[in-house]
Amino acid sequence: MNWFFVAVSAYFILAVVYLIDKYLLAGPIPNPKVYAFYVGILGLVALFLIPFVGFYYPGFFQVFLAFLSGTSFIFSLFWFFKAIRLFEVSRIVPAVGGILPVFSYLLVFIFSWGKERFFLQEFFAFLLLVFGSVFIAYKPRSFSKKSWAKSLPFSAAAAFFLALSFVLAKYVYLSLPFWTGYIWIRMGGGLAALIFLVFSSELKKELFEVKMGMQRKTTGIFLTNQAAGALSNILQNWSIALAPLAYVAIINALQGIQYVFLLVFAVLFSLKFPQLLKEEISREIILQKIVAILLIGAGLAILAFL
Repeated sequence: MNWFFVAVSAYFILAVVYLIDKYLLAGPIPNPKVYAFYVGILGLVALFLIPFVGFYYPGFFQVFLAFLSGTSFIFSLFWFFKAIRLFEVSRIVPAVGGILPVFSYLLVFIFSWGKERFFLQEFFAFLLLVFGSVFIAYKPRSFSKKSWAKSLPFSAAAAFFLALSFVLAKYVYLSLPFWTGYIWIRMGGGLAALIFLVFSSELKKELFEVKMGMQRKTTGIFLTNQAAGALSNILQNWSIALAPLAYVAIINALQGIQYVFLLVFAVLFSLKFPQLLKEEISREIILQKIVAILLIGAGLAILAFL
């Protein structure tokens, strides 16, 4: 069960990282494409590990899978950053996490040619995960306008690309040593960032014409947060490498533990800095989120103890 403790450690760190992402996207770096670009380019720092980890060229197919995994990860970040910029982070993160295991199981089922099958308990767990995800994104006061549903497409897009990235990463780690596979995946993320730069005139304008650089304070916060994010990403990938293929979706589903941290941190930060995170805090909303987290947690428990 070493993969379990590694995954939980990753999700504890991610709870803090997501809140700082929300702060940066709410003001200093408001463009999700710019944010995803910076994250992708910083992932290339992994290249400095090459002389120390026995890095090698494994063949075209493994490199293709790694690049596709890294590219999918950056696309998932783009949709995720766009979502948390527009909506509450304590709604988006659980919504993505609730949908993510469903996509993961579907992709594993497809890629394994049907060897991984759904059973009754798993199906019931998925219902709990999806219902909990919808409920946590639902805003009772705006039901008539159905504004609660606006966040779901963003969450679903982020969840799909993240599931694709993790499943492909597992196939990479099945044939490559961890650090070799990790570096190739990060190179794929850097390539995706460059694709954003080449084909997005908006990104070029934002980077080179409007903002030639970030303020020193913003840069320090961003780099520190990205260092923490890189550590959590390494731990996530390590847990995926350690676990069996069928457990990739369960690792994703373990984000339910992260929601407990996230809800507590979001409440504390919102009370201290309400103008930054812009979280809606009331007894009814906290109760709603707790109920939704319990529903998601029930689904995670079923998956974890199958």
